[in-house]
Amino acid sequence: MNQELDKILISYKQPGFKNRLRNFSLSKTGLSHFGFGELHIENKQKVEAILTKVIIERDKAVVEYTEKFDGVKLAPGQFRISKKELEKAHEEINEELLKSIRQAIENVRKYQTEIFIGNFKHPGIKYTPIKRVGICVPGASAPLPSTVVMTAVPAQVAGVKEIVVVSPPRYNRSIHPTILAVCYELGIEEVYRIGGAQAVAALTYGTETIRVVDKIVGPGNQWVQTAKNLVSAGVGIDFIAGPSEVLIIANDEAYPAWVAADMLSQAEHDPGCAFLFTDSQELAEKVLDELKTQVKKLDRSEGTTECLKKFSGIAVFNDLDHAVEMADEFAVEHLQIQCGAKSREIADKINNAGAIFIGPYTPVAVGDYWAGPSHTLPTGKSALFASALSANDFVKSTSIIEYDKQQLAASAEDIVRLAEVEGLDAHAKSIRIRQQG
Repeated sequence: MNQELDKILISYKQPGFKNRLRNFSLSKTGLSHFGFGELHIENKQKVEAILTKVIIERDKAVVEYTEKFDGVKLAPGQFRISKKELEKAHEEINEELLKSIRQAIENVRKYQTEIFIGNFKHPGIKYTPIKRVGICVPGASAPLPSTVVMTAVPAQVAGVKEIVVVSPPRYNRSIHPTILAVCYELGIEEVYRIGGAQAVAALTYGTETIRVVDKIVGPGNQWVQTAKNLVSAGVGIDFIAGPSEVLIIANDEAYPAWVAADMLSQAEHDPGCAFLFTDSQELAEKVLDELKTQVKKLDRSEGTTECLKKFSGIAVFNDLDHAVEMADEFAVEHLQIQCGAKSREIADKINNAGAIFIGPYTPVAVGDYWAGPSHTLPTGKSALFASALSANDFVKSTSIIEYDKQQLAASAEDIVRLAEVEGLDAHAKSIRIRQQG
């Protein structure tokens, strides 16, 4: 099977290089926006049906879908995790793990505070925190405490008072205790053991036991992301996030084993995709060899290999400038630059990426867990217009406009002229009536 990985290596010297490079981009975009397009109309309709049923039947529908999709039958009164359960999970968490979580929280809080737009005052604008936010935490086979930290802490920095966490009951008919412990550590008391599209519907439209929120953030599978997309006309969302992706720009100064390890760290998400853009044929071949060796040793070897074959690639360019240009066009979620002394210079040329990781000692995992910026990032090509989730996404701005009599008089004729050219007579008269007094 590993011999099939040879096909992921392409070079500018080969015929059809541009087309194969384009196929890299198409595979990435298609994967990242799963749940959309002609092939997924049926699944989209299923999500629409779930949303509609929750609107009509409310708690009853959430009960039904939780049993159907998660295999857990809950009464509505059992949706919410009790404060006692949260406290118990916090008391029983491993002390060293809690210490690491606390430091991660501190790192994120510090960074988010430093970049928070609400710290900058201007008389012409007012920033107000969103009142109530829902956070989706996936119910993966292993707990994802970092998801809570990377979404809830920015919201808290922004001043959000009500934070609601939803997560499917995939661990002993409930939520993994590590997730509950992090919620308790952050002072989040409203936690529900529900997930999927039905949780998004409950947060958007409300049920007898769950109040509506003003914005929904956080990752999830195609059902969650499709639901977020469908409800976005009535509730705020962060963005439609697909599976994880990384693109590494590297030259002959990079360490092949490290580059391969970084590619595998994203491909192992299954689905996930990983790319290497380089000007070194020798590096490309060594990285390919490392991929073949390292992937065999992974717990998720088979799925990761499939992701490398279907959604990943290594491209050798005629020069590094071309590689950088194409990397910017790819607009990936995670962009790593391992080009020795040139790494910072290259980073300055990149305009389109969710997050940039500079140098050999900055793997994506540093951003996933520790550095401070949120790991909730735009995928596909949405980095062309979207940004990493931050504290700034949890405030809304209101323009403040105040004119006195003299200011209005000085501008009246211009305002009237503009109103009249648009045929808005009442607008013009609202100005003129003040000039008559």
